[in-house]
Amino acid sequence: VSKHKNLIESLGIQVLDWSFTRGGGNIFGSVKSIVYIMRAIKHSNSNIIYAVAIKPIIFSSLAARLSGVKNKIFTLGGVGFIFSSNRVLARMIRPVLIKVLRLALKGHKTRLILQNKDDREMFLGYKIIENERIILIRGSGVDTDKFFPRKLRKNLTTVILPARMLWDKGVHEFVSCAQQLKEDGVTARFCLVGGVDTQNPESVSVAQLKKWTDQKVVEWWGDQNNMPEIYSRSTIVCFPSYREGLPKSLLEAASSGLPIVAYNVPGCREIVIDGVNGFLIPFKDDNSLRDAILKLIKDQDLCDSMGFLGREIVLKNFSQKIISEQTLSVWLEVLDI
Repeated sequence: VSKHKNLIESLGIQVLDWSFTRGGGNIFGSVKSIVYIMRAIKHSNSNIIYAVAIKPIIFSSLAARLSGVKNKIFTLGGVGFIFSSNRVLARMIRPVLIKVLRLALKGHKTRLILQNKDDREMFLGYKIIENERIILIRGSGVDTDKFFPRKLRKNLTTVILPARMLWDKGVHEFVSCAQQLKEDGVTARFCLVGGVDTQNPESVSVAQLKKWTDQKVVEWWGDQNNMPEIYSRSTIVCFPSYREGLPKSLLEAASSGLPIVAYNVPGCREIVIDGVNGFLIPFKDDNSLRDAILKLIKDQDLCDSMGFLGREIVLKNFSQKIISEQTLSVWLEVLDI
C-alpha cells in the first residue's frame, strides 16, 4: 500500500500507516496493533473490515469484535510458512494457529476468500471455517493491458524465476537446474528476479545469492519495479515453488505470453495446464524439471505457442476486471446490498 499511497489517496481513500512485523512479534506489539485498528474503526465509523494475510486477519478480527463490527471479509493469498513448512517450529505453532483462526473467522457475516481449491480443502479439513463462508476467487487479477506479449528479439534464451528469494520458492532447485544445464553445455541465461525477505524463516541470504552470481551459475537481478520490461527480456519462466495461493508472478508471466515450468502443487496448477501453456512437474523431480526447461530452450516455436495459449487462459479467467467483479460481489453480499 505504501508504494501506491499517493494514487490511493487521489481516489479519496484515506491511508493510515500501521507498522507491524510479519514475524512473531510480542504481546505488547500485538495489543498496540489491535488498539490502533480499533481507533481507526472508530475514526472512520467503519461498518466493514477487509484484511489480507494471517496476522492482519487475526488482529483485525479481534479489533472488529471489540468495536462491534460484524461485517468482515478476509483474504489469504497463500497459507504461509506455518502451514506449508515441515520444520519443527511450524509444526509446533500450527495447532495453536488453527485454534486462533477458528476464533478469528467466526461470525455469519464473515467471509474468507481463498485462491485455490487445495487451500479450501485444507481449511475445511482443519474445521477452521464452514464451506458456505469460503469464497474461491482465483488470484488477485492481472492488468492484461500492462502485461502483454512484446516481440523483442532475444539473442540468448533467458530463463527467470520471479519471486522473493526464499528456499520454498524453489530457489535451490532453480540454481541446481541451471548449474546442471550449463555443465551439459546448454547456452542460456538463468536469472533470479526478486528481493530478499529477512523476516521470513525461509529467506536466502544475500551472501549466498552473491556467491552463486560470482560463480556465474545464475544472475541475481534483485527486486524489480518494472516487471513488464523484465518479462519482455525473458524467454521462459521457471517457478519451482513448493506451494502457493495463486502466484501473481505466474499470472503476469502468462499474460505476457511466456511459457511456464512449475511444480504440480497448489496454486501453480491453477494457472499452468500441463502441455498447454507450460509444464507441470512432479514435486521436487529435478530431472523432469531440467528436461522441461531444456525442451523449451530447444524449441522456440513451442515457447511461442504455449505463450499464446497462456495469454488466452489469463484473458478468459484471470483478468483484473473479472477478479474485481467477483470480489465486489462478496462485498455486496456481506453488506446486503
